Amino acid sequence: MAKEGKTIQSVDRAIEILRCFEKNEELGVTEIGKMVNLHKSTAFNLISTLEKAGLLTKDENSSRYKLGIELFRLGTLVNSNLRKMCMPYLEKLVGMYSETVNLVARNDDLVIYLEKIDSPHSMRISTNEGMRLPMYSTAVGKSIMATLPKNEVEDIIGKISFCKFTEYTICGAGELLDQLQSIREKGYAEDIQEYEIGLTCVAAAIRDYTGIANYAISVSGPHSRMTEEVRSRIGQTLVEFTGELSRKMGYWHIDI
Repeated sequence: MAKEGKTIQSVDRAIEILRCFEKNEELGVTEIGKMVNLHKSTAFNLISTLEKAGLLTKDENSSRYKLGIELFRLGTLVNSNLRKMCMPYLEKLVGMYSETVNLVARNDDLVIYLEKIDSPHSMRISTNEGMRLPMYSTAVGKSIMATLPKNEVEDIIGKISFCKFTEYTICGAGELLDQLQSIREKGYAEDIQEYEIGLTCVAAAIRDYTGIANYAISVSGPHSRMTEEVRSRIGQTLVEFTGELSRKMGYWHIDI
């Protein structure tokens, strides 16, 4: 078991300052100081250090701060590192279930496919890297939505123009909310021919340190092969694997 090191107070405080921007696009020094319970001068020194590193940027007109472009640059590396970390799990899933496996990321109220490993079967699911699909009609999207705060889910639902892709597609907020609650209880999501007739998927989300997810992994196959028993086994495996990934990336601070 790895030994936990001591944290450095100034670094902890700098991280707290960056997290102030999770729900605020712009903030002033006084506001930040109050949010992290620091004297204005201490907050200013930390903010100035973050600004110098490009992690925050200052609007010269308003003297308020935003997240800096350096965070975006580092964020793009996270996707690359995430893919590398996920790949052994994707390969293991294909080996276990012989179905197509995907890694996706949230893209506002859509999901975007980042990685795909095809099923060895001749009859398999057609998805492409870079493809974007609605969250509400995909297992990956619903698994991510189920981790989001209530107000964020409501915002997403408010943007949805429910489209009935098949006779099984969710077409109302109430039905979607019911499914999200079921997903929270099971730990994984299912899309049983909701986006395409003949296609069934099972997915689980990779959570960050707050328990919220921006990524998910799915196993997809023809509905004829994705029986209830198979979906249950896949779901439990996905919960295990995504839990391991969350902990390996240092995202998850409590037991999953």
